[in-house]
Formats: sequence, C-alpha cells, structure tokens
Amino acid sequence: MDRDQLKVRARRLIAAANELLTIAHELEQGEGDGTAERLAESMTNTVAAKDSPVWAELARNAYRERRRRADVFKDQTLFGEPAWDIMLDLFIAAKERKRLPVTSACIGAAVPATTALRWLTVLEEKGLIVRENDTADARRVFVRLSAEGYEKMVGYFAEVAGDMRSDEVVESPALRMAR
Repeated sequence: MDRDQLKVRARRLIAAANELLTIAHELEQGEGDGTAERLAESMTNTVAAKDSPVWAELARNAYRERRRRADVFKDQTLFGEPAWDIMLDLFIAAKERKRLPVTSACIGAAVPATTALRWLTVLEEKGLIVRENDTADARRVFVRLSAEGYEKMVGYFAEVAGDMRSDEVVESPALRMAR
C-alpha cells in the first residue's frame, strides 16, 4: 500500500473517530437506562468525556465577538489571528457536521486568501487540520480539524466553560446599597 492510500485510510479513521465521539456525547446527554453514563465513564480522559454541544455556541460567540471588535475599530488587521479564526470556523463546522471547503476557511479567516492559505499550511504542518480532496469534484478540497485539533479545541472550550462556572459574581457597591 502506498503512502497516499495510507493517508486516505488515516483520514477516514479520523473522521470515523470524530463521528464516534459525537455519538458518544449525544448518548451522554440522553436520558434513559444509564447506558450513556456507563459509556461516558468508560471513556474518561478522552475527548468524549469533555465534549459538549455547548462548545459550538461558545465558538460561534467567540468568532462573532472577533468580527464585532474588528468592525468597531474599523480595522480588520488590527486584531488579526487568522489561525484562531480558522480553528474556530473548523470547530463550528465539525460540531455542525459540515464539510468546509478551503475557500470557505479562507473567507472565515477574514484575511487575504494568500495569508489564510499560508496559515492553513502551518496548521496542517502542526497536525491540527487535514485537507481532503472532494471525490465528487476534483477542483475542490475540504479542510477539517484533525483528531488532535478537535481534541485541543474541546479541551480549550471545556476550560473556558469551567472558568465561566467557577468565576464568582462580584457585586458592585451600588448593587449592595440598593438592597
């Protein structure tokens, strides 16, 4: 088996693993006979144990806030983090079970296409994303998070959510006086 065939098989396995993680999480969130809880317990220290559909909404909010900030300051380049924008976009796509063409990932990065393509290459070299040829249209290439990239995004949003839950609400003096 040549190297290209191995890559294709590896990509299919990663896609299947991502799908299994999503199914495991859906089971975890479901009601019923405790099967979901047993499955979650058996997968401790894995992404499925931390994964949540809520993370997609957190990612969407983070992406919207980045666009809003650029709009307010009237400068798209001032706060540029194209790699993060790409990762957010791909994470949202993964959570929605959508395939994202390279051109869409470039648009989502909110930078010139050449800059976005360079960042896609960097992310691919770091093992955070993978490119997949479209079997139906040889002109199109899809990009998605690798298993490692997905796991890191889940870990990040799990930490963010944990920080949000553990932050104590600090009452303002004006609010205390109003009581």
